[in-house]
Amino acid sequence: MIIIDLLRHGEPRGGVRFRGNGCDDPLSEQGWRQMWQAVGESVHWPWDAVLTSPLVRCRDFAEALCSRKPTPLRVVDDLREVGFGTWEGLTLEAVRRGRAEEYRAFYADPVVNRPADAEPLADFRHRVERALEAELDAAATERLLVVTHGGVIRSLVGGVLEIPDQRIFGLDCEYASMSQIRYDPERGWRVGFTNRRD
Repeated sequence: MIIIDLLRHGEPRGGVRFRGNGCDDPLSEQGWRQMWQAVGESVHWPWDAVLTSPLVRCRDFAEALCSRKPTPLRVVDDLREVGFGTWEGLTLEAVRRGRAEEYRAFYADPVVNRPADAEPLADFRHRVERALEAELDAAATERLLVVTHGGVIRSLVGGVLEIPDQRIFGLDCEYASMSQIRYDPERGWRVGFTNRRD
């Protein structure tokens, strides 16, 4: 059995906006509190290894967490968030009001109606799944923590559940929430839970 806990980063500085892989805001003070709460202040440690996105809103916490108990930590470039192109750094409200038609079209079909210069959704999902497979092949581990982004978590959970690209944003993934996927040799990939905040 392989158990993979997927932890979304906490609230970043700068408020709610489109942060893909071109927007690298650090965690806010609230974001740090959310992350420590998500793993437990006493750091009950079930993980054999930790993987993290290279973006500071994930990596800074993963490094701090692993400093509490020496654990193998790998920064995996392909676990970074999807690229939002010309929407990078814009607030949700700015896009909703200033680009209302684009905004509605995107949420109606995020595959066809990507922001200009955005990473294609199929390419994003492929790179995320390929990155996790490569890490699992390289390390014999039974329990893994992945500190990453909402899009990456949606992609991995959606892959297990065979959710099509057009419906991937239908999965909720709040700041500092935990989701879990599992591999059972007899039953294949399964979802343990999603979007849990204890």
